[in-house]
Amino acid sequence: MTAKKAKLERQAIPYIRVSTVDQADHGISLEAQESRIREWCSSNGYTLGEVMIDRGISGGRADNRPALQAALSGIHRGDALVVYSLSRLARSTRDTLEIADHLERRGADLVSLSEKIDTTSAAGRMIFRLLAVLSEFERDVISERTSMAMRHLKGQGRFMGGRSPIGWTKDGDNIAPMETEQMAVNHAVEMRKEGQSLREISAVLDGMGMRNRMGNAYAPVQIQRMLRGREARLSSGSAVA
Repeated sequence: MTAKKAKLERQAIPYIRVSTVDQADHGISLEAQESRIREWCSSNGYTLGEVMIDRGISGGRADNRPALQAALSGIHRGDALVVYSLSRLARSTRDTLEIADHLERRGADLVSLSEKIDTTSAAGRMIFRLLAVLSEFERDVISERTSMAMRHLKGQGRFMGGRSPIGWTKDGDNIAPMETEQMAVNHAVEMRKEGQSLREISAVLDGMGMRNRMGNAYAPVQIQRMLRGREARLSSGSAVA
């Protein structure tokens, strides 16, 4: 068998992933990804294998995506796992590099069309590892900026969604104090300083007739949430203390 013929018989395993948010915001549909991969196979002499698709699944983890796991299990020496972009493959450097190592052990390659990565060469493997690290760094920076903005808004007493802290209630984009809950929180803080247990504090508040928003006695877990919330807001310098 000639080298040229062997090359023509190499198989590309297309892996495609899309979530609802991705498809709506970026237009990277399943069809668009598959079309790009088919074009690559035609141009590079690869036989198109079964298209492996994970629909509506986050890329946060690799081990909970059945199509990806099937692609990795069924790939053979000389094959190539082809993706539209590294973001379709994995969201963490660790997962990305583990996938690359798995493919290398099987004698298979990784091709990412958007980043023009092809691990059939040493240079391609090096670029792949560098881009994986830089991609995670970029996501960490975005996450850090978002976290800082959230802390800033919380410090101004702005409501960030979800459940409001015990002692506070939603008031438009802000949160306002609830007098009865504030009294319960203050009593809980003082009793905790005196060394009383969560269960003891719960019993005392119950005896005082203090009830939560559901009209029930404050459970020990709610007392703990009160104390942690007060401590967190004080330590962060939040206006919502």
